[in-house]
Amino acid sequence: MPSQAVRVVSTRTVKPPPPAASRERIPLTTWDVSMLSVDYIQKGLLFPSPPSPTAHLLDHLAAALAHTLHAYYPVAGRFVTDTHPHGCSVSIDCGGQGVQIVHAVADALSIADLIPPNADVPPLLHSFFPLQDAVNYDGHHLPLFVVQLTDLTDGVFVGFAYNHALSDGTAFWDFINAWAEIVRAAPAGPLTSRPPLLKRWSPQGDGAPVVLPYADLSEVIERLKPPPLRERMLHFSSESLVALKERARQELLAAGDTAGAAALTRFQALSSLMWRCITRARRLPPEQETVCRLAINNRGRLQPALPKEYFGNTIYAIGTEAVRASELLERGHGWAAAAVGRAVAAHTDANIRARVEAWMAKPMIYTLRFFDSSSVMMGSSPRFDMYGCDLGWGKAVAARSGRANKCDGKTSLYPGREGGGSMDAEVVLSPENMAALEQDHEFWAAVTPDS
Repeated sequence: MPSQAVRVVSTRTVKPPPPAASRERIPLTTWDVSMLSVDYIQKGLLFPSPPSPTAHLLDHLAAALAHTLHAYYPVAGRFVTDTHPHGCSVSIDCGGQGVQIVHAVADALSIADLIPPNADVPPLLHSFFPLQDAVNYDGHHLPLFVVQLTDLTDGVFVGFAYNHALSDGTAFWDFINAWAEIVRAAPAGPLTSRPPLLKRWSPQGDGAPVVLPYADLSEVIERLKPPPLRERMLHFSSESLVALKERARQELLAAGDTAGAAALTRFQALSSLMWRCITRARRLPPEQETVCRLAINNRGRLQPALPKEYFGNTIYAIGTEAVRASELLERGHGWAAAAVGRAVAAHTDANIRARVEAWMAKPMIYTLRFFDSSSVMMGSSPRFDMYGCDLGWGKAVAARSGRANKCDGKTSLYPGREGGGSMDAEVVLSPENMAALEQDHEFWAAVTPDS
């Protein structure tokens, strides 16, 4: 169905209360500015119809969002670039320029159209997200956060577009859930959760701007369009993940790797399954090397640790040791799961600081060009409290994403709606690779069928 099925009804700007202090600038760190050529985060939640029409709820949602921006005031700002003798730096101008709430209507679509059972995620879902073609650098003139509420015949889809140079997924979901908390409280209810820590981390602790060696930063920003892709959202129940982990554990014990077996997690078991089965679906040459990459949170790994409420980016993509495609398939599920575990264990405070130092010596802006088409990438996190976002209408039916930041081999992990350690995996592949994965018996033996 064409995107014209979604019709915008209204757009409003929401600003935080006037600040008591003077206008503030927050310099972006190494982790932030490296994201400037990446797409906005696009995540969304599908709800049953709220008790009142969405148009009647917008005033309350906007008032609650303004209260949230009192604590999360950088979200309402814009980026600004300053020139230096040997380059430029980017900061958040916390001038209260505002975020946006978009109200749209898709009166010919239902919940079943957006989450069809045993089928690809429909491309029409992309039209439920604002800022379709924006990259984070555009935060110089675009809002850093836009939310689109789209009415369906039997529900409402709430699509978020959020600037990834502003913060990572941990801070993003903290912000979204803080808003939901205030929505559920009295109209002027305070933020009862722990407030965000807005001071940015730097190795020296001085918070100084990161100077990039570019006279004109816009010249290094790329806007890449991915090739045609297929996308499926697959469910893994807690029982399935336990069985997957136990299979890997038994293989490691049989190989004499008791340490690897003892350290196994469900995340390792699922990541290694994705790595091996996608590699097999791609039919890579036997000698082709492949790596499993993982988005990892640095907060608890730094010494001293950063608190969970740190507001900013503090993530890296780490990788397993490279292995030939033929060897990855021959060595089995247990070896691959242990390889993921070794990569996670090696990501220590010393490793993080060494990577920051190396980046400072040779800064780079990440784009999809950095993705290795023979490897896989595990993104997002099943630890994000997506289903805790209750806007007063109850628990979401499903969590989904837009078309941003997707490429062949990207898998994003979500918490399962029923909880209990279950997970959903958003798998993105080229059409031919997805067709091959759909014939992989090892893979589908672990997938929990749609109920």
